[in-house]
Amino acid sequence: MMSRFALIVSQGRVADRTDGALIGARLVGSALGDLLDVEPRIVGAPSPAVTDDWSVALPQAASTLHGLRDAVRDAIDAGSIPLLATNTCAASLGTLPTVAERHPDAVLLWIDAHGDFNTPATTDSGYLGGMVVAAACGLWESGHGAGLDPAQVIVVGGRDIDTAEGKLLADAGVTVLAPAESTPERVMELVAGRPVWIHVDWDVLEPGYIPAAYRVSEGLLPHRIAAIFAALPADSVRGVELAEFEAGDAEVPERVSIELILETFQHLAR
Repeated sequence: MMSRFALIVSQGRVADRTDGALIGARLVGSALGDLLDVEPRIVGAPSPAVTDDWSVALPQAASTLHGLRDAVRDAIDAGSIPLLATNTCAASLGTLPTVAERHPDAVLLWIDAHGDFNTPATTDSGYLGGMVVAAACGLWESGHGAGLDPAQVIVVGGRDIDTAEGKLLADAGVTVLAPAESTPERVMELVAGRPVWIHVDWDVLEPGYIPAAYRVSEGLLPHRIAAIFAALPADSVRGVELAEFEAGDAEVPERVSIELILETFQHLAR
């Protein structure tokens, strides 16, 4: 049977400050391709990690972001569900405006320890990945489009949010669920029967399961993500992004993390 999913793998640097996420995206993409028996569409070519400001990283990522945008558009227009294995959350600068354009009624489940709702005026780190949802909601101009309604954004598992960022989230009407609130029942109540676009940054989890570049304690356990996925009607899913698996962790073998990613995803692929 042909898969419902069109697999897209980001391999171009998009503000990567570590080298492991590009490798992680490639490994996850390969494993998903084997699981679904689909050939991945590779976007971009790897380059070394650099700790640079968003104003430098953004233009350097233009080609990869355009490629991701085109790949998502092509998948949606072909009637498939985009399934992305991406390196950084900043890769979503290329995808979320297309979600807003093609699926304006969809809820964005941003499953992440962070809100990624900073702007150039509020960011302390200068990290592009921490600004992506704000750009898609039109709070600042990334050059890659906007159109996302912040009232349709639900941050699941959010707990590492800057003070100024928290005010922006509240003022914009974004719903932020702390880990204790991030139950399948609460998520389904907020989704309220609407279609969903799912983004997962694996730092939403308690450290020690699926490594990410940024370790944030008191996170969700993997079974909670799986339960949220299982609660969503299969026909409600419009796209899935799996981001920020940091390969090469000294404590957690890659094969264990990849198997956990596959097991979690399969609750959407039923």
